[in-house]
Amino acid sequence: MDRVIPKKYLGQHFLRDRAIAARIAGSLTGEDCDSVLEIGPGMGILTEFLMERNFSDFRVVEIDKESVSYLEKKMPGLTNIITGDFLSLDIDSLFRGNLGIIGNFPYHISSQIFFKILKHRDKVKEVCGMLQKEVAERICAKPGSKVYGILSVLVNAYYDTEYLFTVSGKVFFPPPKVRSGVIRLKRNNVKSLDCDEKLFFRVVKACFNQRRKTLRNSVKAAFDLKADDYPEFNLRPEQLTVEQFARLTQWIHDNIDDSE
Repeated sequence: MDRVIPKKYLGQHFLRDRAIAARIAGSLTGEDCDSVLEIGPGMGILTEFLMERNFSDFRVVEIDKESVSYLEKKMPGLTNIITGDFLSLDIDSLFRGNLGIIGNFPYHISSQIFFKILKHRDKVKEVCGMLQKEVAERICAKPGSKVYGILSVLVNAYYDTEYLFTVSGKVFFPPPKVRSGVIRLKRNNVKSLDCDEKLFFRVVKACFNQRRKTLRNSVKAAFDLKADDYPEFNLRPEQLTVEQFARLTQWIHDNIDDSE
C-alpha cells in the first residue's frame, strides 16, 4: 500500500508539505502533559515529526481502517494506534494524567472536537490543531469581533488561545476550497467560573443563537425570569467578555422563575 485514498465522507485532506508538518509538530510545547494524542494522523506526515519529539506517551487515534493499516506498515515504531472515533473516546479511562492534543482536524467535526475538549478541560492542558481558517479565527476571537461567538467565549473561558499561522489549500491532497489556520490552546488558571458552569454554557449558546438581538430579547426568549433589570441587557452578545457572561449567568441563576 503506497498511499491512502482520501475519503470525502471523513473529510480527509492529507497534508503534503513536510516543512509545514514540522512547524505544526514543533508548535506543541508538551508542557504539563503526561501524554500526547494525535487526532486523525492519516498517512502520518505529522506523526513522523511528533515521534521525533520522544514524548513519554504518544498515541494516535484514527477512524479510517485503511489509514491504520498504512501506518502499521509504514511506521512500525508507532505502537500506540487507537482505532476509532475521537468523539467517542473515553478519555478519562484511556489517559490517567494530563493530556496534550494535536492534529489536522477534519473540518466537518472540528467544532465537536473542541466541545469534547471543553468537557475534559481539567485533563487537556494543551491543544495544537489545524482546522478551517474561519473556525480557527472564531476560536481565538476577542469581544467586539464580527466572528466572536459561542466557541470564542467557551474556549477562552478556560484556555489562552493563540492563532499561529495560515496554511494554503494547495499543500493538501485533495486541496480544500478554503484555507486552514493553526492555533494553540493552553489551559489557563481558571479552575471554575464564578457561576453555575452548566448554566453558563446554556446562557452563551442562547445569546448567540440570536446574536443580532440584544441580551434582553435572547435571554427572555430562553429563560423565564422574575426580573427585567439587568444593567447590560441592551448590549449584544458579541460585546461581552467571559467575565460579563459569568455575571449574566449568575444573575439569571438568581432570577429564574421557578414558581411553576
